Amino acid sequence: IVVARDGAVWFTDPTFGILGNYEGHVAESELAPAVYRLDPSGRLDMMTDEVAGPNGLAFSPDEKLLYVVASRGEPTRKIVAFDVKDGKALGKQRVLIDAAGGSPDGFRVDVDGNLWCGWGMGHDDLDGVRIFNAAGTPIGHIHLPERAANLCFGGRYRNRLFMAASHGLYSLYTNAQGVAGG
Repeated sequence: IVVARDGAVWFTDPTFGILGNYEGHVAESELAPAVYRLDPSGRLDMMTDEVAGPNGLAFSPDEKLLYVVASRGEPTRKIVAFDVKDGKALGKQRVLIDAAGGSPDGFRVDVDGNLWCGWGMGHDDLDGVRIFNAAGTPIGHIHLPERAANLCFGGRYRNRLFMAASHGLYSLYTNAQGVAGG
């Protein structure tokens, strides 16, 4: 979930929970897995249903790009990017990051446009948080002893990174500052 400057709430609705009994009972999905936008008036719009297994999402600092994890990407998971038009429409999907054997999950963006991605699976060396610049080039890695699923920046200056992993919660102060609203 991310909140845009105009107050709209953007979120993904993947089918993960409904496919198994661990979050309720197995059932048919009522809606296609998609990216949605709930505007401040309460209007809900499907923005795209073209992302394979939409999961984590975040805006670039200027909100001109929306990034979404394609968790069912073939043959590998990906982070895709869309141009955002007038804060209310999306352009064509393009691949920003191919995860190869890894597994991106939840992520956030810092004020410099870098993507901080919860990462894991595939190989223990990938567990933790991978950091990419706005062009999708890896620039850092925070190693954790387990897979990191979700993360966020918090604290007074949004420079404390909180990481939710498989069995633990971690935090550390960074020299980066997360964007406001997500």
